[in-house]
Amino acid sequence: MRQPSVELAGSANLELVSGVVHLRPEDATWEAMLRGWQAQQQARNLKRGTYEPREKQVRAFHSHTNEYPWLWTPAHMDEWSATLTTEKHLAPSTVRGYQGTLRLFSEYVIDPRYGWAPVCEREFGTYPVAICHEWNTIPHLQDYEGDPEARPFTREELQRFLDYADDQVERAIRSRRKGALAAYRDATLFKVIYGWGLRRTETSKLDLVDFGKNPKARQFGKYGTLNVRYGKAKKGQPPRRRNVLTVMDWAAEAAQDYIENVRPQFGFPDHPALWVTERGGRLRPGSINDRFEEYRDALKLPKALTPHSLRHSYVTHLTEDGVDRRFIQQQVGHECDSSLAIYTHVSDDFMNTSLKNALAPAFAGV
Repeated sequence: MRQPSVELAGSANLELVSGVVHLRPEDATWEAMLRGWQAQQQARNLKRGTYEPREKQVRAFHSHTNEYPWLWTPAHMDEWSATLTTEKHLAPSTVRGYQGTLRLFSEYVIDPRYGWAPVCEREFGTYPVAICHEWNTIPHLQDYEGDPEARPFTREELQRFLDYADDQVERAIRSRRKGALAAYRDATLFKVIYGWGLRRTETSKLDLVDFGKNPKARQFGKYGTLNVRYGKAKKGQPPRRRNVLTVMDWAAEAAQDYIENVRPQFGFPDHPALWVTERGGRLRPGSINDRFEEYRDALKLPKALTPHSLRHSYVTHLTEDGVDRRFIQQQVGHECDSSLAIYTHVSDDFMNTSLKNALAPAFAGV
């Protein structure tokens, strides 16, 4: 006689009430996943002091990505890990622990015994995938526990990188290869990340309508401001919006040229996205990473440089140019100056000039 199947603690069927229509099914499924994971850990006799901090870390990852688990990718893991090391300056051992927690949750939601994949595919048309593997976790990335170098581009490195991106467009056109439009898109995208100090995910979610006029800077025309609608969220809150004022004329010119002359050639005039693929989809953050790494490695630039380094460079270079720190703080969406400080890695020339200016009054008349 066949024994009836027994649902495991934490199974989707036990956490989701059949027949109930939710106003926000995404949030309902997300919270059910967390309840299920807690139930699964309780069934293994784990204590509250173990599973509650784990849930807090998973929620922090959710806030960082602004995505639900069925949309998470290994690229999200890469970006989050970089944030923990370069922005929060956490020890590698701490980052490894956080990565281990994400691995546990990821393995739970993709385990077929708990049934979350069919639920997500039915409700949202996609399903969770493994986001942690040996190539994007600390045990593989480094053999020692020292802090990795975190720095922006130097101005010379940045110029080389952007020039190389432009060269790929010319090369594709000359060789009559496919991909010239994509290369032009990506070259402009990197200029926009740097020119407005953006995060990678913020950039991928930009729409054509997000550029606007700034009455105080008419020289930029329709590209005087950039409305960032998917800024990094606080825990338990929706994405934060901010308007970033245009300060680099060449960046505004690059954006205008792309939008008016190149973006229409992709087709898809009704698609709202600023960055579209050849097939009419929105460019994903992982694709930005892939192109960035391709160009960085071709130039043999340090692997410590990531797309986020362009945002670091925006802060650092404006600081070196004497721009008010409060203005920079508002531009990048930081609430306190201490958060801005970790982005600033000014050059030796800037430090020497600052020292000279500081000492000048003392030596006046000597």
